Amino acid sequence: MALSKIDVANMLTGATPVANGGTALTSGFVNGFTGAATTFRISAHFANDADPITSNWEVADTDGYGTLGTVVSQSSGIFTMPSTGIYLILLNFSLDENGGGDDTSMHAYINTTTDNSSYSVASEGRASYTGSNARQGADCACIFDVTNTTTHKVSFSVSGLVTNNKTMGATDFNSSAVHFIKLGDT
Repeated sequence: MALSKIDVANMLTGATPVANGGTALTSGFVNGFTGAATTFRISAHFANDADPITSNWEVADTDGYGTLGTVVSQSSGIFTMPSTGIYLILLNFSLDENGGGDDTSMHAYINTTTDNSSYSVASEGRASYTGSNARQGADCACIFDVTNTTTHKVSFSVSGLVTNNKTMGATDFNSSAVHFIKLGDT
C-alpha cells in the first residue's frame, strides 16, 4: 500500500511528533507559549516634562477591556514584565498645546533597561505644534526581549512641554496609554 494511503490520524493516539510532520502539541499552545496582554493608561492630565512618568497610572478597566495572562506590574512609573519573553510595547499619548501660543515639539518616549538601572530611549513619538489650542498624538512602539524580569524594565517619559502644555489623561477611556503584548517566549 502506498504511504499516501495510510490514515495516520486514526492510527495515532496523542500528538503527532514533529519528526513525523506534526506539531507535538495536543491543542493550541497549551504545551508551549503562554501569552500576556495588559494596557495601562494615564488617569489624569499633567503638565511639564516627566522622566519617568511616575504617577496617574492605572490598568484600563472599562468598556469590555480584558487582560491576558499575568498582568505587567508598575511601581512609581517602572514597569516589570510578569515573565520572560518577547514583548511588543505600544505607546499612544495625547498631548495638548492648551493655549500656550508657542510653537513647540513635544516628545513621548519608551525607555528600557537591561540592568535595572541605566535607561535608554528605545522609541520616540513626536507631536509638533504651530499656534495655539492644538492637540496631537505621539505614537511609538518597540519590541523588547525580556530575558530577566528582575533586570529588564520599562519606563515612559515626555519632554518639550512648555507653559500650559499637558499630557492628556482619563479614567474612563484611553487618552494616553501603553499596551504590553507578549509575542512569544525568549
